[in-house]
Amino acid sequence: MSEIINNQWRVAARPYGNVKISDFELHREPLRELEVGEFLLRTHYLNLAPVMRMYMQGTSAAGEAPLDIGDVIHGRGVAQVLASKHPDYQMGDVLQGQVGWQTYKISKGTAGERFYIMPKRGLSYSLGVSLLGMTGFSAYCGFVKSGYPKSGDVVLVSGAGGGVGSIVVQIAKILGCTVIGIAGGENKCNFVSSLGADHVIDYKNDNVVNKIKTLTPNGLDIYFDNVGGEILSAALDNLAMYARIVLCGSISEYMREEPFGLKNYTKLRSTDSKMNGFFVYNHEPDFKEAEQKLACWIKEGRIQIKEDVTNGFSQMPYGLQNLYAGKNQGVALCQILDDSELVFD
Repeated sequence: MSEIINNQWRVAARPYGNVKISDFELHREPLRELEVGEFLLRTHYLNLAPVMRMYMQGTSAAGEAPLDIGDVIHGRGVAQVLASKHPDYQMGDVLQGQVGWQTYKISKGTAGERFYIMPKRGLSYSLGVSLLGMTGFSAYCGFVKSGYPKSGDVVLVSGAGGGVGSIVVQIAKILGCTVIGIAGGENKCNFVSSLGADHVIDYKNDNVVNKIKTLTPNGLDIYFDNVGGEILSAALDNLAMYARIVLCGSISEYMREEPFGLKNYTKLRSTDSKMNGFFVYNHEPDFKEAEQKLACWIKEGRIQIKEDVTNGFSQMPYGLQNLYAGKNQGVALCQILDDSELVFD
């Protein structure tokens, strides 16, 4: 297979502030021959997520090993098996899992790569890095399995215009909740409204603290937190009795030099509320349920997926840069090859 060239994005420098193109190194190398117990993947779609900047900083996140300068950047993707000497993976299988920022991968299917064979559902395989992958599973498991929603609950969702948040907004509406989304800028707020949110707060132009207080006169029942920081603090000041806070992400804190320190966490006591962390891979037993429910809802037209697509492997650094600049709407991903280029027997 030496005639096949693998393109990789590697860490060139530790990011300071938003990622810069000089933080990335494009590396090209020929593929070696497969050994027994290995299979060859060709990448079709790659996820773009805030955690990737943390990887580049050398932080161990989402269960992945820290990256050194020169390492291939971690990232989940959808890829097809082109050749296999592994008993569990056959040529033509479409997998989602830890592909990394590269156009091909030789794998042994280790537990750490968390590969899952995608069912053929008549839906785009790009959903393996959005609704039917860890983004959708984070939304479903985080909200349903950690937030314990009930019909009539008042739900606040930060990062509501992003990948996970935009799905949570829609699940909450399906389950009969009143939904308040927080997003930045007119375009994102219009997008969140189009998903069915009852109210939208523009954190770039509104007084978020006052808006939350005004829109939740009886307090909020669930806060799904994707940003951390000051908005988490504001939510804590407006809890209904027995409220639930799900800590899914903290993008507002990723570029701080000092972590944000909550000063009002004792508000949980007076309302008998709960605040719990959420890590998607701890909910692996629920993935099958999540995949089936989400696939059903999209086929029924009850969930719409907005994919913010960066086209072409060479553009991936720009896609991550745009994510941290808040320019994406919905799930950010990079399309390397589309579904028409999948090969089945």
